[in-house]
Amino acid sequence: MNPGGESMQTLPLGVDYIRFLPEIVLSIFGMIVMVLDPLVDEQRSQKHLGMVALLGTLTALAATLLMSQYPGSAFWNMIQVDSFSVFFHFLVIAVAALVILSSYEYMTVQRIRAGEYYGLILFGAVGMALMSSAVELVLIFIALEISSISTYILAGFRRREAISSESSIKYFLLGSFATAFFLYGVALMFGATGSTSIWQISQVLHSRVPLLAYVATAFMFVGLGFKVASAPFHVWTPDVYEGAPAPIVGLMSTGPKAAVFAVLLRIFFQANAPGRFWLIWVSAALSMTLGNVAALVQTNIKRLLAYSSIAHAGYLLIAFAVPQTAIADTGISSAMFYTVAYAAMNVGAFAVVSHLAGAGEHRVELEDYAGLGRRSPLLAATLTIFLLSLIGIPMTGGFFAKFYVFSAALKANLVVLTIIGVINSAIGAYYYLRVIVLMYMREPREETALPRVPIGVGITLAITAITTICLGLFPGRVVNYSLRSAHELVHPEMSATDIRRPSVIR
Repeated sequence: MNPGGESMQTLPLGVDYIRFLPEIVLSIFGMIVMVLDPLVDEQRSQKHLGMVALLGTLTALAATLLMSQYPGSAFWNMIQVDSFSVFFHFLVIAVAALVILSSYEYMTVQRIRAGEYYGLILFGAVGMALMSSAVELVLIFIALEISSISTYILAGFRRREAISSESSIKYFLLGSFATAFFLYGVALMFGATGSTSIWQISQVLHSRVPLLAYVATAFMFVGLGFKVASAPFHVWTPDVYEGAPAPIVGLMSTGPKAAVFAVLLRIFFQANAPGRFWLIWVSAALSMTLGNVAALVQTNIKRLLAYSSIAHAGYLLIAFAVPQTAIADTGISSAMFYTVAYAAMNVGAFAVVSHLAGAGEHRVELEDYAGLGRRSPLLAATLTIFLLSLIGIPMTGGFFAKFYVFSAALKANLVVLTIIGVINSAIGAYYYLRVIVLMYMREPREETALPRVPIGVGITLAITAITTICLGLFPGRVVNYSLRSAHELVHPEMSATDIRRPSVIR
């Protein structure tokens, strides 16, 4: 019997493919883009191939809706479709769709041929989506590599710029090193428990906890900590973000991170991997502190947002430190809500950065944003919304994301870690407000008119800004869904239909 209670002997073969349908759709459209690339005129490839890729992501979202109607296991219990995996499927595919939308103008301005660019985004989304539903460590490793290889290449896509090639090489070398840690951790977990299935690992670790399992947990955390840019595994982040194309940074800082956090939630809470508390506690404290302090002295907007990304990884990790008790549901659901809020505001912020960067991304210094409130009031207002959300100002998604994480930590008596988080939030407010001050209270460096916001970027900014505000004003539906998903994750044998709304949002 599988965790969903279905007999694998009576399960129709077609249902397995429905439970894997979003990945199939993304793969097919990725191959279509690659096949059409040499057949389409280079001048028109950006729009035409981009539309095909966008259609692929929208179809994959529809496939996710269909998949959600067939919960259960597939392919010999290697994939689990539940509310948790559906949540992250929607998130990573939506991020890919928004990045494709915001890339239309960028590809034309940077004079980059589009075929493999859009294809790699779709293939990367396959790996990200698969990570969220995989419940077998070897399959998680394969999905992680599918996502990583795509982002390694995309990071160096500005081929004419040496800094872009440098970022790709650094990302590849350090990423390969981190992947080796994760794979070695998988091997050690197999040696400790005799299985790589999360379900079977959980059963073994509930009855006994071999010493080797602690070492395996540490090794896997090192590998996954690199992917989410948590300290002390964060050193690659500023250089890679600075050199990679701005829309791809928006993808790298949200989609793969959300997928890896989904993997961490399964390993730590579903498999009950031992020895996680101090690993997470130290990494969260270091990430928040190092990220915010380093961001204070940055003059490049991409490097500033890179260090901001490190800090936000630390805030999110606070939820992972919640112990495996009755309040574990609250910790997991707060982490899930945080990933949505952060994805919306960060993809939107990098959409603004990519539009303003210009040819060769020469306008990425903070001084280039001086006077933006006068030169382009709408762009400045939109970026202000995202920056205020990153601070955690009320009426934005970022406020409730931090509030929910800190509330879960306080319920778990993680007082010191919560205090570190609150202090770091105050520190972070300085460099976000610094950008706002530049936009509205400084004279522009140049008086040349900014290019008109294209429709793709406009749609991306509208969706992300509305989502950021709605998550701050009406968080209940997302919180309740994430709480139900968390309950299913921790208690797969129990029904989650009777979950009550947590007291922090009443």
